Amino acid sequence: MTSVVHPGAVLGAGTTHGEGCVFGAGVRIGSGCRIGHHVVIHADTVIGNDVRVDDHATLGKLPMKAANSATTKEQELAPLTVGDLCIVGTGVVLYRGAAIAGKVLMADLSTVRENVTIGRGTIVGRGVTVENFCAIGRYCKLESECYVTAYSTLEDRVFVAPGVITSNDNFVGRTAERFKHFKGVTVRRGGRIGAGSVILPGIEIGADAQVAAGSVVTRDVPPKTIVLGQPARPWRAVPEEQLLDNQGWVDA
Repeated sequence: MTSVVHPGAVLGAGTTHGEGCVFGAGVRIGSGCRIGHHVVIHADTVIGNDVRVDDHATLGKLPMKAANSATTKEQELAPLTVGDLCIVGTGVVLYRGAAIAGKVLMADLSTVRENVTIGRGTIVGRGVTVENFCAIGRYCKLESECYVTAYSTLEDRVFVAPGVITSNDNFVGRTAERFKHFKGVTVRRGGRIGAGSVILPGIEIGADAQVAAGSVVTRDVPPKTIVLGQPARPWRAVPEEQLLDNQGWVDA
């Protein structure tokens, strides 16, 4: 099966692609990239150098809007941009209007929506969903099957364990009043959320705070504090040796 390359698409030196790919108008792909089989790259998408895109990935997809969608808006979206040295796994969907910095790993079956920014060196794990209007910092780790709700902010070095669920709607889809109050979660620098936790709308998790596995967080979490339980309550301070500034890492 041959690939379809629009005359207006530009592929850099040394870039290769497999069978059945589609490259739309205005696509720009840097040098040294490896594109797998049956990859679709929609119009105007910009991909940096030395990027790997695995089979059946879709880049630059336009959002769909249901008649009663609360967060998807009619808007002109900037092209998807993917930075140098990124890895895009099998079946990944990246929407138009997202901006992905360099050295980001987006593992198999993950999804990144429109109006999302992801900082350098972040890992978006297998099956992770990052909804629209989110800002993800640098060197974060979003582990398998976690869900980042719309209108959320995760600062640098945030860790989100597998199966974490965040939410943004206290009205649970009822009454028009909800449209005034959508608010995602905020996780400050170095915050950590344990496996299977649930974070309610508008919650802020402080810098270097830690949420224990299986917790339900209904109140803001103070910085450098471990919380646990359903609902989560403060337990004790994060040990000094676990604080981010004591790890010796340099955010280059």
